[in-house]
Amino acid sequence: MIDKSTPEWKEALSLVRAAYEALDLGAENADAARQTAFDFLRLASEKRLIGLAHLLQPGATVRSIQAALVPLERVDKRIKVTDADMGIRTTDTVTTRDVAPFVVVADNIRSAFNAGGIFRTADFFGAERLVLCGYTPTPDNLQVVKTALGADQTVPWEHAGDVRDVIDRLRAEGRTVYALETADGAMDITHFTPKFPCALLLGNERFGLDPDVVRAADEVLEIPSHGTKNSMNVVSAFAVAAAFLRCR
Repeated sequence: MIDKSTPEWKEALSLVRAAYEALDLGAENADAARQTAFDFLRLASEKRLIGLAHLLQPGATVRSIQAALVPLERVDKRIKVTDADMGIRTTDTVTTRDVAPFVVVADNIRSAFNAGGIFRTADFFGAERLVLCGYTPTPDNLQVVKTALGADQTVPWEHAGDVRDVIDRLRAEGRTVYALETADGAMDITHFTPKFPCALLLGNERFGLDPDVVRAADEVLEIPSHGTKNSMNVVSAFAVAAAFLRCR
C-alpha cells in the first residue's frame, strides 16, 4: 500500500498529474512531463509506485496515464477527508453523566477485556453503578482499565462475593431484578416494559447465569436471535439490553 505521508508519494502524484494534464491539453512539454514522471516512478522506493511506471512508458496515451493517476488521487482524497469533515466527533465532550435508575450486576465474568467493555458500555448508557461478583475482574486489573478507556473512573462500582446476596440487597432497595439469559420462558426484550428502579444480571461468557440465580430474578429477558447462534458476546448483549432500558 502507498505510504500516504511520504514526500515520494506526494511527488509522484504531482508529476503524474502534470503529465496527464500536459498530454490531455496537447502541450509542447507533454512528452517531457511524461518522461519525468516515468523516470520518477521507475526509480521509486515504494513498490506500488514502481508498478505504475509502465503506464507512463514512451508512447503512453492519455488513458494509460489517467490509469496511473486514478489510484494516486483516490488515496489523496482519502487522506483529505477527515473525521471532522464528516461531522464525526472523536473526543469526549460530556463531563456529567446522565444517570438512569438501573444497576448492572456482572457475575463470574472470565475475561478482563469483557469486564472493561462492560464498564465502558455502562458509562455510555448511563448505568447507575456496577456490581462485580465472584471472580469478575475489577479495575485492579490493568486489562480492565485499558479496555474501559476511563469508564472505570466514571462508573461507581463495588465487588461482592455471592451474586445471590447482591440480589437480596438490590431487591431490598426496591429494585426489580432482571436476568439477561437465553432460557425457556424468557421474555423477548423488545416486547417488555421494565419497572424502575431495576437491576440487570449478566452471566459468565460460556455458562451464563447459574440456574438458581435465573430463578431468583423477577423476570428473565432474552434478545431474540435471527441467525444460527442463540447467543452473543456478553458485552454486545449488555449493550443491546442497556439500549432498551435507556429508551424506556
